[in-house]
Formats: sequence, structure tokens, C-alpha cells
Amino acid sequence: MSYEVFARKYRPQTFDDIVGQTHVTRTLKNAVAQNRLAHAYLFVGPRGTGKTSTARILAKALNCTQGGPTVTPCGKCDNCREIAGGNSLDV
Repeated sequence: MSYEVFARKYRPQTFDDIVGQTHVTRTLKNAVAQNRLAHAYLFVGPRGTGKTSTARILAKALNCTQGGPTVTPCGKCDNCREIAGGNSLDV
């Protein structure tokens, strides 16, 4: 059994899993759903507010191979697994 940090083990994997940032998740979900994405997003805030988790979920939503850009990434394709594992060369 390998050791995994608690925060990484229970990191949110979808927009619906993110707690306390409903305005951010709603904005990003709408942007993906309507295909009206900005060329860049800047995630700013104190430690522990979900910046990295939100950025990874957005990256999965945009790079998921199961249906193209989607609000609910599959989490099973190669791109989603690599992004979630933190070893994607593109993210």
C-alpha cells in the first residue's frame, strides 16, 4: 500500500465536486458548454482555495477525448488520467 497525501487523495475531479467556489465553477461550466472560452484564465487566491484543482478540472474538460470539450470529463481516457495524475506533458 502506497502512501498518498490526504489532500491529493480526495482532490475534486469534476466541477460539481468543487466546494465553495460556485460562481467560478458556474462560469467555467457555462464557458465550456457554450464553447465561449477565453484565450487565458488566471487563478489567483490564498493557499487551499482550489486553484490547482479547478485548473486541472478545466484542463480535463477541454482535453477529454470522450466527446471533445465537455462539462463533465470522463476521467477514464488517457488525457484525463494523465492530467489527474499530474504527469501530462501539456498541462
